[in-house]
Amino acid sequence: MSRFGADTTSSSLVDGRIAAEVSAEWGTGGPAPNGGYLLALVARALGGTLKHPHPLTITAHYLSAATPGPAVIETETLREGRTQTTAMARLVQDGKERIRVLAAYGDLADLPDDVRTTAKPPALPPVEECYAPPKEFAEVVTMMRHTEVRHDPATSGWARGKPSGVGLLRSWLRLADGTEPDPFMLLYTVDALPPVAFEMALNGWVPTLELTVHLRALPAPGWLRVQAESRNLAGGLIEEDIEVWDSEDRLVAQARQLAKVRLHSPAQAG
Repeated sequence: MSRFGADTTSSSLVDGRIAAEVSAEWGTGGPAPNGGYLLALVARALGGTLKHPHPLTITAHYLSAATPGPAVIETETLREGRTQTTAMARLVQDGKERIRVLAAYGDLADLPDDVRTTAKPPALPPVEECYAPPKEFAEVVTMMRHTEVRHDPATSGWARGKPSGVGLLRSWLRLADGTEPDPFMLLYTVDALPPVAFEMALNGWVPTLELTVHLRALPAPGWLRVQAESRNLAGGLIEEDIEVWDSEDRLVAQARQLAKVRLHSPAQAG
């Protein structure tokens, strides 16, 4: 089993309660593990209780900061139909609810093949021409020990101390151990880039308040292309719209998240 698979796998207890372990290996350099990793942990546990295997749409509200260590995931099936199940889950640590999730599950393999879209995959230079974070970065941002990412030079001025001021990031991404992407890895991918705020010259902690992900297809093997964009920062809140494209130029995941921008705090990478 891959590291990501192991760190998002839980064991069943009783009555919809599932024992889980929040890994320290998916840290952001800030006070809490990566929000996409936490969503994948909860989503895989919830899916294990349902007859449908994949989240089609899933929304998480981050109520308090999770920490590495034991947790309990409490689940509830709200409605079970022939092609879709709606359910909810809570991740609880030390008696405190950390995340509340509401999702509709189905089977991505059973979706119709008909695609009608005006969306186009982001134009990225070849992987070898993109910026790779220095290896020492992973000493602080532990999720980078397990994630290969290559940033488009045109949207990674933040890494050179010359942010463009435009809320746009484009990157290649895959798991470092070569594990091919699956639906739960996509939940991590939508939150695995640095905050768009960095390219807007805003360095600080950017904790997620809410994250919604739509999974559109089973991803093909290979590198993923990720684009994150923000058009509005107001009142200390920033939105990010994220697209994930697979190696066959298919839009396999879409997401939107709302986050706080807390300046003069330790920066985190996702």
